[in-house]
Amino acid sequence: MLKKRVAVLVSGGGTNLQALIDYEKNKKANYEIVLVVSNNEEAYALQRAKQNKIETVVIAKNNLQMSQEEWEEKLIKKIEEKNIELIVLAGFLSILSENFTSKYPNKIINVHPSLIPAFCGKGYYGLKVHKEVLKAGVKVTGATVHFVNEVPDGGKIIAQKAVEVKEGDTPETLQKRVMEEAEWKILPEAVNEVCKSM
Repeated sequence: MLKKRVAVLVSGGGTNLQALIDYEKNKKANYEIVLVVSNNEEAYALQRAKQNKIETVVIAKNNLQMSQEEWEEKLIKKIEEKNIELIVLAGFLSILSENFTSKYPNKIINVHPSLIPAFCGKGYYGLKVHKEVLKAGVKVTGATVHFVNEVPDGGKIIAQKAVEVKEGDTPETLQKRVMEEAEWKILPEAVNEVCKSM
């Protein structure tokens, strides 16, 4: 079976990207990461991609003072050029417009650091999610992989994994546990499953 061509969109350290790379290397993956796109030229994720000989491209809005539409046009051009079959948002801190998401129905997936529908939506990303989880006093959190549509964190859920909130957790310790126990496990598996069923 031909592996599906995947593009991963990143903004930061790229630990989820690393989980995807490791899975692709060590398992019989149904996908191949052929492109890593970042909106941040400082993102360490770009180094991870280069170490694994994956093509990278930086499309940063702020330097070029471009509109969302212009930025998305550049992204679409690159995605079409590389014949991408699935787009994975892995710690990508930019909201995609409906114009973009409607072009790729069920072809964009995201990992979110909570059990959707809790602690999600516009403005909920990174440490803020874990701060809110601790503030609410819930005993269980986790991660969700879902399809992306025009509603932030609103697409159909593909996979979820629960993680215990422990006494004395800080947003940082909780973030680390959610990544290690949930995100890094369910994201590669979900990408693999989606690619298998395409």
